[in-house]
Amino acid sequence: MLPTLPERLPGLEVAARYRPCGAGLDIGGDWYDAFLMPDGAVALEIGDAQGHDVDAAAFMGQVRSFMRAIAAHEPDPGTVLTHANQLLVAMDAPRFASCTMLHINPGNGQITGASAGHVPLVCAHDDGSHDIRRLPGGPVLGIVPDADYPQETFTLGRDTALVMVTDGVVEGPDLALDAGLEQAGTLAAQALRDGLSAEKTADRLLDAAIAMNHHDDLAVLIVRVT
Repeated sequence: MLPTLPERLPGLEVAARYRPCGAGLDIGGDWYDAFLMPDGAVALEIGDAQGHDVDAAAFMGQVRSFMRAIAAHEPDPGTVLTHANQLLVAMDAPRFASCTMLHINPGNGQITGASAGHVPLVCAHDDGSHDIRRLPGGPVLGIVPDADYPQETFTLGRDTALVMVTDGVVEGPDLALDAGLEQAGTLAAQALRDGLSAEKTADRLLDAAIAMNHHDDLAVLIVRVT
């Protein structure tokens, strides 16, 4: 049910990885997506629907479809999240979902983003450093009526990779969220310093998360301006 990323997104290098928490029907609701907007911007999103079963996967598919449909008519990530939340609340959806959505201008690296209760972003730099960016936003989707999702704008330089993950990558019984984000930032920055592509950087992050053996879905989405 996960999308196939476009073969080429102008001005960007994008890579994604996903691994379910188990085999067979023991799957969850993590997702990612990337697609071109009518105005030439690129939309990126990553999210996590509640649960680890077939119903969670089906709900994930609904939310991802809603987001794409709304994004075709709304230029701002915060507005997309607001409308998606209103739709899920009106449906009395049985589950909730966290999500981060970004719009990127490939020409100048300008990013506008908002979060619905999702994991912060990691910015990894090719000098081996990294920082954590906590986007403004609101609660998870599908719980609070009339929730507002403010957004912010920043610039992604050519020396930086933006790392988007779900909580299974950076959090578990033996790993606090802040420590997991720092670990992901260190790994991604080392990969950039080593000259690795976005694809190989995503592999490095996924392999490290699998080694922690947390019983959760894992999703990674990495973008660089070329």
